Amino acid sequence: MSFTVRAITLDLDDTLWPFAPIGVRIEQAIHDWMLLHSPRTARMFPIPAMRALRERIFADNAELAHDVSALRRLTLAHALRESGADLSLLESAFEAFYAARNQVECYPDSLDALQRLAARMPVAAITNGNADLQRIGLAGHFAFQLGACEHGAAKPDRGIFLAACTRLGYRPAEVLHVGDHVETDVAGAARAGLRACWLNRVGARWEREDVRPDLEFVALTELADWLEAQAREEDCLPDAAHAGLTGESSV
Repeated sequence: MSFTVRAITLDLDDTLWPFAPIGVRIEQAIHDWMLLHSPRTARMFPIPAMRALRERIFADNAELAHDVSALRRLTLAHALRESGADLSLLESAFEAFYAARNQVECYPDSLDALQRLAARMPVAAITNGNADLQRIGLAGHFAFQLGACEHGAAKPDRGIFLAACTRLGYRPAEVLHVGDHVETDVAGAARAGLRACWLNRVGARWEREDVRPDLEFVALTELADWLEAQAREEDCLPDAAHAGLTGESSV
């Protein structure tokens, strides 16, 4: 398939890096912090109990689904309150969580591919999570980061995709969204009018009939290869044909 891509929007968790090891690290970091600063909380809420509490808080506060940091603070505040701890510990406990949350290990292909993509066109991050690209050290590869908390609604809400296109300065049809999730990334982007690339790292089978990705790759480097091949094809076209492909006028 051949089409013009002017800019890319990119999911983060499970697209640039796996989230599962981050989740394990977060749980241990919070528990270790509680053992040191609030032992009663650590005893009342060992890792399995804190996990169950987090799941309940998230389920009971669906109106905050776009703001995972707020939900994490609610979870920590509840644990401190229930264990009789000083609530002034909340922000320090959250910082322990957030430091662990931003310790990421990118997939082996991610950094090389990201550098190649960013050298070719603007790349913007769209995430439902609360990763901080500045703290991670990857912000320099991105035009900007748009989070669900900042926007006020999470993917697959079409508004967050359209807001990113507006900031990029391109029509949705000229923007390719890349992500791992069938609904929040592929279907959400497609419904908003963007091109959609499914980064299918696990080799799953596409089973949706109402929507399909424009592209599917098992690694981000494959997308970089595809874009470079597209550019080579355009360079080989006569001027008139090239103008028709890119939508530019030859007069």
